[in-house]
Amino acid sequence: MAQTRLNTVRRGSGRPLVLVHGLGSSWATWLPIFDRLAATRDVIAFDLPGFGESDPLAGEVTVATLTDAVEGFLRDEGLEEADVVGSSMGGRLVLEMARRGHTGSVVALDPGGFWSPGQRAVFGATVGASIRLIRLLDGMLPTFTQSRIARSALLFQFSDHPWALDPGLVLTELRSFNRAASIDEALDALVQGPTQPGSLATKGKVAIGWGRQDRVTLPSQASVAMQRFPNARFRGFRSCGHFPHWDQPAQTAAFILSATA
Repeated sequence: MAQTRLNTVRRGSGRPLVLVHGLGSSWATWLPIFDRLAATRDVIAFDLPGFGESDPLAGEVTVATLTDAVEGFLRDEGLEEADVVGSSMGGRLVLEMARRGHTGSVVALDPGGFWSPGQRAVFGATVGASIRLIRLLDGMLPTFTQSRIARSALLFQFSDHPWALDPGLVLTELRSFNRAASIDEALDALVQGPTQPGSLATKGKVAIGWGRQDRVTLPSQASVAMQRFPNARFRGFRSCGHFPHWDQPAQTAAFILSATA
Protein backbone atom coordinates (compact mmCIF):
# COMPACT_ATOMS: atom_id res chain seq x y z
CA MET A 1 0.00 0.00 0.00
CA ALA A 2 1.37 3.44 -0.93
CA GLN A 3 2.54 5.75 1.82
CA THR A 4 0.16 8.65 2.59
CA ARG A 5 1.44 11.95 1.15
CA LEU A 6 2.68 14.15 3.98
CA ASN A 7 3.27 17.89 3.71
CA THR A 8 6.85 18.57 4.81
CA VAL A 9 9.03 21.57 5.68
CA ARG A 10 12.81 21.23 6.01
CA ARG A 11 15.40 23.80 7.08
CA GLY A 12 18.94 23.96 8.42
CA SER A 13 21.86 21.58 8.22
CA GLY A 14 23.51 19.05 10.50
CA ARG A 15 22.15 15.91 12.11
CA PRO A 16 18.45 15.33 11.26
CA LEU A 17 15.82 16.27 13.84
CA VAL A 18 12.19 15.38 13.09
CA LEU A 19 9.28 17.27 14.71
CA VAL A 20 5.86 15.63 15.24
CA HIS A 21 2.93 17.89 16.15
CA GLY A 22 -0.11 17.15 18.28
CA LEU A 23 -3.86 16.74 17.88
CA GLY A 24 -5.35 19.32 15.52
CA SER A 25 -2.06 21.11 14.90
CA SER A 26 0.22 21.29 11.87
CA TRP A 27 3.97 21.64 11.38
CA ALA A 28 3.55 25.40 12.01
CA THR A 29 3.02 24.83 15.75
CA TRP A 30 6.84 24.54 15.94
CA LEU A 31 7.51 28.03 14.54
CA PRO A 32 8.50 29.55 17.93
CA ILE A 33 11.52 27.20 18.10
CA PHE A 34 12.04 26.15 14.47
CA ASP A 35 14.83 28.58 13.65
CA ARG A 36 16.57 27.99 16.99
CA LEU A 37 16.75 24.29 16.20
CA ALA A 38 17.64 24.80 12.54
CA ALA A 39 20.66 26.90 13.51
CA THR A 40 22.52 23.67 14.32
CA ARG A 41 20.33 20.83 13.03
CA ASP A 42 18.66 19.65 9.83
CA VAL A 43 15.07 20.11 11.00
CA ILE A 44 12.22 18.23 9.32
CA ALA A 45 8.64 19.05 10.32
CA PHE A 46 5.59 17.56 8.67
CA ASP A 47 1.80 17.45 8.93
CA LEU A 48 0.51 14.14 10.28
CA PRO A 49 -1.97 12.25 8.06
CA GLY A 50 -5.33 14.02 8.08
CA PHE A 51 -3.87 17.22 9.58
CA GLY A 52 -2.55 20.41 8.01
CA GLU A 53 -2.04 19.83 4.29
CA SER A 54 -1.42 16.08 4.48
CA ASP A 55 -3.74 13.45 3.06
CA PRO A 56 -5.71 11.35 5.57
CA LEU A 57 -4.92 7.71 6.22
CA ALA A 58 -6.79 5.30 3.98
CA GLY A 59 -7.90 3.19 6.94
CA GLU A 60 -8.51 3.46 10.66
CA VAL A 61 -7.00 6.35 12.64
CA THR A 62 -5.42 5.12 15.88
CA VAL A 63 -2.26 5.78 17.85
CA ALA A 64 -0.82 2.64 16.27
CA THR A 65 -1.67 3.58 12.66
CA LEU A 66 -0.44 7.15 13.10
CA THR A 67 2.81 5.81 14.56
CA ASP A 68 3.06 3.44 11.59
CA ALA A 69 2.68 6.45 9.28
CA VAL A 70 5.48 8.36 11.04
CA GLU A 71 7.77 5.35 10.83
CA GLY A 72 6.89 4.90 7.16
CA PHE A 73 7.69 8.55 6.48
CA LEU A 74 11.09 8.18 8.17
CA ARG A 75 11.86 5.08 6.09
CA ASP A 76 10.87 6.80 2.86
CA GLU A 77 13.05 9.81 3.67
CA GLY A 78 16.06 7.77 4.86
CA LEU A 79 15.59 9.04 8.41
CA GLU A 80 15.16 5.75 10.27
CA GLU A 81 17.79 6.71 12.87
CA ALA A 82 16.87 10.40 13.17
CA ASP A 83 16.17 12.06 16.50
CA VAL A 84 12.44 12.75 16.91
CA VAL A 85 10.53 15.28 19.00
CA GLY A 86 6.78 15.14 19.63
CA SER A 87 4.27 17.44 21.29
CA SER A 88 1.07 16.25 22.99
CA MET A 89 -0.35 13.48 20.76
CA GLY A 90 2.89 13.70 18.80
CA GLY A 91 4.71 13.12 22.09
CA ARG A 92 2.73 9.94 22.53
CA LEU A 93 3.59 8.81 18.99
CA VAL A 94 7.33 9.28 19.48
CA LEU A 95 7.23 7.44 22.82
CA GLU A 96 5.47 4.58 21.04
CA MET A 97 8.32 4.65 18.52
CA ALA A 98 10.80 4.42 21.39
CA ARG A 99 8.87 1.46 22.82
CA ARG A 100 8.99 -0.22 19.41
CA GLY A 101 12.78 0.15 19.28
CA HIS A 102 13.55 3.44 17.52
CA THR A 103 17.33 3.92 17.64
CA GLY A 104 17.45 7.71 17.54
CA SER A 105 16.87 9.95 20.53
CA VAL A 106 13.24 10.66 21.44
CA VAL A 107 11.91 13.80 23.14
CA ALA A 108 8.25 13.91 24.23
CA LEU A 109 6.66 17.18 25.37
CA ASP A 110 3.50 16.82 27.51
CA PRO A 111 2.51 13.51 25.89
CA GLY A 112 -0.92 11.94 26.19
CA GLY A 113 -1.72 8.42 27.26
CA PHE A 114 -0.68 8.49 30.92
CA TRP A 115 -4.00 9.56 32.42
CA SER A 116 -6.33 7.87 34.88
CA PRO A 117 -9.83 6.92 33.63
CA GLY A 118 -11.28 10.08 35.18
CA GLN A 119 -8.57 12.31 33.74
CA ARG A 120 -9.07 10.77 30.30
CA ALA A 121 -12.82 11.46 30.47
CA VAL A 122 -12.17 15.10 31.40
CA PHE A 123 -9.62 15.38 28.58
CA GLY A 124 -12.11 14.09 26.03
CA ALA A 125 -14.92 16.34 27.24
CA THR A 126 -12.91 19.56 27.52
CA VAL A 127 -10.83 19.18 24.35
CA GLY A 128 -13.93 18.10 22.44
CA ALA A 129 -15.77 21.20 23.68
CA SER A 130 -12.83 23.40 22.62
CA ILE A 131 -12.88 21.90 19.13
CA ARG A 132 -16.63 22.51 18.78
CA LEU A 133 -16.28 26.12 19.97
CA ILE A 134 -13.44 26.86 17.55
CA ARG A 135 -15.54 25.47 14.69
CA LEU A 136 -18.42 27.78 15.62
CA LEU A 137 -16.09 30.79 15.68
CA ASP A 138 -14.26 29.95 12.42
CA GLY A 139 -15.25 33.08 10.49
CA MET A 140 -14.44 35.35 13.44
CA LEU A 141 -11.04 33.87 14.31
CA PRO A 142 -8.97 36.55 12.49
CA THR A 143 -10.62 39.21 14.67
CA PHE A 144 -10.68 37.22 17.88
CA THR A 145 -7.02 36.23 17.76
CA GLN A 146 -6.00 39.90 17.65
CA SER A 147 -7.55 40.42 21.08
CA ARG A 148 -5.55 39.56 24.21
CA ILE A 149 -8.82 38.84 26.04
CA ALA A 150 -10.12 36.54 23.31
CA ARG A 151 -6.78 34.71 23.04
CA SER A 152 -6.88 34.16 26.78
CA ALA A 153 -10.39 32.72 26.62
CA LEU A 154 -9.71 30.48 23.61
CA LEU A 155 -6.36 29.10 24.77
CA PHE A 156 -6.67 29.12 28.58
CA GLN A 157 -6.54 25.31 28.56
CA PHE A 158 -3.38 25.18 26.44
CA SER A 159 -1.12 28.03 27.54
CA ASP A 160 -0.05 29.51 30.87
CA HIS A 161 -0.05 33.00 29.36
CA PRO A 162 -2.18 32.90 26.17
CA TRP A 163 -2.56 36.70 26.04
CA ALA A 164 1.18 36.98 25.30
CA LEU A 165 1.18 34.58 22.35
CA ASP A 166 1.73 35.82 18.81
CA PRO A 167 -1.71 36.40 17.19
CA GLY A 168 -0.52 34.92 13.88
CA LEU A 169 0.63 31.72 15.59
CA VAL A 170 -2.70 31.39 17.41
CA LEU A 171 -4.72 31.99 14.23
CA THR A 172 -2.72 29.36 12.34
CA GLU A 173 -3.17 26.84 15.15
CA LEU A 174 -6.93 27.37 15.49
CA ARG A 175 -7.45 27.24 11.74
CA SER A 176 -5.50 23.97 11.70
CA PHE A 177 -8.00 22.56 14.20
CA ASN A 178 -10.88 23.51 11.92
CA ARG A 179 -9.29 22.07 8.78
CA ALA A 180 -7.99 18.80 10.23
CA ALA A 181 -9.88 16.02 8.47
CA SER A 182 -8.89 13.39 11.04
CA ILE A 183 -9.22 15.34 14.29
CA ASP A 184 -12.45 13.68 15.46
CA GLU A 185 -11.16 10.16 14.75
CA ALA A 186 -7.85 10.92 16.44
CA LEU A 187 -9.57 12.36 19.51
CA ASP A 188 -11.76 9.25 19.73
CA ALA A 189 -8.65 7.07 19.48
CA LEU A 190 -7.03 8.93 22.38
CA VAL A 191 -10.16 8.82 24.55
CA GLN A 192 -11.39 5.32 23.71
CA GLY A 193 -8.11 3.54 23.00
CA PRO A 194 -5.55 2.01 25.36
CA THR A 195 -3.17 4.04 27.50
CA GLN A 196 0.48 4.30 26.51
CA PRO A 197 2.57 1.23 27.42
CA GLY A 198 6.09 1.83 28.63
CA SER A 199 9.51 0.28 28.20
CA LEU A 200 12.13 -0.57 30.80
CA ALA A 201 14.91 -0.32 28.20
CA THR A 202 14.85 1.63 24.93
CA LYS A 203 17.45 1.50 22.16
CA GLY A 204 17.73 5.28 21.92
CA LYS A 205 17.79 7.97 24.59
CA VAL A 206 14.40 9.17 25.85
CA ALA A 207 13.61 12.57 27.39
CA ILE A 208 10.26 13.82 28.64
CA GLY A 209 9.38 17.49 29.21
CA TRP A 210 6.24 18.76 30.94
CA GLY A 211 4.68 22.16 31.55
CA ARG A 212 4.02 22.54 35.27
CA GLN A 213 0.79 24.47 34.54
CA ASP A 214 -0.49 22.05 31.89
CA ARG A 215 -4.31 21.87 32.00
CA VAL A 216 -4.63 19.27 29.22
CA THR A 217 -2.29 16.46 30.27
CA LEU A 218 -1.97 17.24 33.95
CA PRO A 219 1.52 17.44 35.53
CA SER A 220 0.63 14.54 37.84
CA GLN A 221 0.67 12.31 34.75
CA ALA A 222 4.40 12.97 34.37
CA SER A 223 5.12 10.62 37.29
CA VAL A 224 3.19 7.86 35.51
CA ALA A 225 5.17 8.49 32.33
CA MET A 226 8.44 8.25 34.24
CA GLN A 227 7.34 4.99 35.87
CA ARG A 228 6.67 3.51 32.43
CA PHE A 229 9.89 4.92 30.94
CA PRO A 230 12.17 4.79 33.99
CA ASN A 231 15.37 5.45 32.04
CA ALA A 232 14.03 8.70 30.58
CA ARG A 233 15.47 12.11 31.39
CA PHE A 234 12.86 14.53 32.79
CA ARG A 235 12.47 18.31 32.68
CA GLY A 236 9.62 20.34 34.14
CA PHE A 237 8.98 23.81 32.71
CA ARG A 238 7.77 26.55 35.06
CA SER A 239 5.20 29.14 33.94
CA CYS A 240 4.33 26.76 31.15
CA GLY A 241 1.15 25.11 29.89
CA HIS A 242 0.57 22.29 27.43
CA PHE A 243 2.95 23.63 24.77
CA PRO A 244 6.44 24.28 26.19
CA HIS A 245 7.62 25.35 22.71
CA TRP A 246 5.07 28.19 22.92
CA ASP A 247 5.32 29.28 26.56
CA GLN A 248 9.06 28.68 27.10
CA PRO A 249 10.61 28.51 23.61
CA ALA A 250 14.22 29.22 24.59
CA GLN A 251 14.20 26.65 27.40
CA THR A 252 12.42 24.08 25.24
CA ALA A 253 14.84 24.43 22.33
CA ALA A 254 17.78 24.12 24.72
CA PHE A 255 16.23 21.01 26.31
CA ILE A 256 15.68 19.38 22.90
CA LEU A 257 19.20 20.11 21.69
CA SER A 258 20.73 18.89 24.95
CA ALA A 259 18.60 15.72 25.08
CA THR A 260 19.49 14.81 21.48
CA ALA A 261 23.17 15.82 21.67
